[in-house]
Parts: sequence; C-alpha cells; structure tokens
Amino acid sequence: MTFSNIFKSSFIENVTSVSMVDMAIAMVLAFAIGLFIFLVYKKTYQGVMYSSSFGVTLIALSMITTLVILAVTSNVVLSLGMVGALSIVRFRAAIKEPLDIAFLFWSIAVGIVLAAGMIPLAVFGSIIIGVILLVFVNKKSYVTPYIVVISCNGNEAEEKATTFLKSKVNRYVVKSKSAQKGSLELNVEVRLKDDNTDFINELSEIEGVDSAVLVSYNGEYMG
Repeated sequence: MTFSNIFKSSFIENVTSVSMVDMAIAMVLAFAIGLFIFLVYKKTYQGVMYSSSFGVTLIALSMITTLVILAVTSNVVLSLGMVGALSIVRFRAAIKEPLDIAFLFWSIAVGIVLAAGMIPLAVFGSIIIGVILLVFVNKKSYVTPYIVVISCNGNEAEEKATTFLKSKVNRYVVKSKSAQKGSLELNVEVRLKDDNTDFINELSEIEGVDSAVLVSYNGEYMG
C-alpha cells in the first residue's frame, strides 16, 4: 500500500454525513438568531444613515457560516481546501460604524457555534449579548450636547453674543473660531438648562449678529 492509498483511505474517504434533521435544525436556528441579531442592530443603530442591506447581511452571514462549518466538519480534506479558498477572498466594503464590527463577528460566531452542535451556547449567549447591547448602546446622557454656530460682524457683537449665550446655558466651550475682514464665526459646544431653544431666536436678534444656528452633537456627527 502506497502513501497515497493510505492518505486516501484515512482522509478523503472518511466523510461524516450530516443528517437532514441536524441540517434543518442548524439552518432554522441560524435564521432565527440572525433575525434576532438584525433586530438588535436596528434598535441600537446610532449612525447617520441606516442601511437595511447590512441588517439582512447579518442574517445571511449567520446562515452561510453555519452551512460552511457543517460542510467542513464532514471531511478533513474539504476543510483544508475551504480554508485555502477563503484565504484568497478580500472584502473591500468600508465599516463606517465601529459597532458594526461586533455585529459581524457575532453573526459569524453564531454560525460556527450552531454548526458545532452547541445550540444552548448559541441561543443563551446571543440573548445575553443582545440584552447588554440594548442596555449600554441605548443609554443616553441626561444632558444632550449641542453646537451653536454664531456669525457676527465684529468684536463688540461677539462679546454681546457670548455674554448672552453664557447666561442661557449650563456649559460653554469654544470649539473653533474663524475670522475674516468684517465677520467672525464661532462654534461653541453648550449644555442647555432645559429643552427650550427660544434663546437662539433672541441670540440672532442681537445687534451685529448675522445668524445663529443650533445643532445636536454626539461627538461623531452633527444633525
């Protein structure tokens, strides 16, 4: 018997078939948990533009990973070939939100754990992760930060505007200031005393102030 025959008899012909029941259970659970991951992602998304296609990708990713791992566990040579094939794949899609990486790894991990037969770990682990994300990601600060953009036409108008603004807010921090001939622009981070924003109307009516804009700010984007 040659080395080739030994290799074939030991690896290539040693295929462990996966029953139809096991495949059906694994794929159904992968879809259910993937749907749960999608719902958690939708509830915790805080970016500028929500992408429904990414949420659907999370469901597909958990099912595809389950399918791949089920195939890999049936044959050693197939697993080596699949590792080599997947190693040449390159993904060019940019991840805009850091939290999206956690959801991608979550979907992949669910697929791997389900295909390995660890169903309780996949189910209860996903529930715990989902609850933690819902609690911590949706936890808001009790005071919302805002940015006030003030355009005025001189130092005197700037002093009046800043004095008035300081009297209306709890916190006043200058983020940037740009000056040109005959005009100034201030970007100020503020914390409001209450939800009333009528002071912006009064600020814009101060003599020398050309415009006053109030926008919400979370440290990553303004809107």
